[in-house]
Amino acid sequence: GFEKPSVIQQKAILPLLDGHDVIAQAQSGTGKTATFSIGMLNNLDERSNVTQGLILAHTRELAVQIYNVLKGLSKFMDVTFNLCVGGTLIKENIDELLRNPHIVIGTPGRVLDMINKKALNTRTLRLLIIDEADEMLSKIFSNQIYDIFRCLPNDIQVGLFSATMTEEFFNLTKHFMRNPVKLLVKNEELTL
Repeated sequence: GFEKPSVIQQKAILPLLDGHDVIAQAQSGTGKTATFSIGMLNNLDERSNVTQGLILAHTRELAVQIYNVLKGLSKFMDVTFNLCVGGTLIKENIDELLRNPHIVIGTPGRVLDMINKKALNTRTLRLLIIDEADEMLSKIFSNQIYDIFRCLPNDIQVGLFSATMTEEFFNLTKHFMRNPVKLLVKNEELTL
């Protein structure tokens, strides 16, 4: 159903494809999920049977929504996914992760648990996306996010997407991003 890219898609997909770290701020309903999903899918090597992308969401519901968008966008691709969220059987999650899905979509607690259990191989990750990044870098999740970052390759590309971002948020990003492209879509640019 895509006919024309939204403003955030026009601004953020190319920097992601070019390998830049990206901080993108746009209101809900502007197409952020499709933006980072398209960026991630286009940067994948479908022939390589290793986990290359990780997407973190703050709720199980959001992770499922992202998973569904990715499944729809990759309908004609040979890409495998793992939904790594609470409320699913840990053994099944481990078995799926050991098959090295191309992309893992999950919540911080379950993802960190799978890393600690040596089920999620982070050495081959090339792109990390954090959705609702303001929420994810808040006090509730920040320790888990930092613990996950400690297990990731030093050269991993990072994309942060959110509707709101504070000054404190930007200060935090300096610790784990390299010269990020910063994109802000103002309300008058929305295509809703």
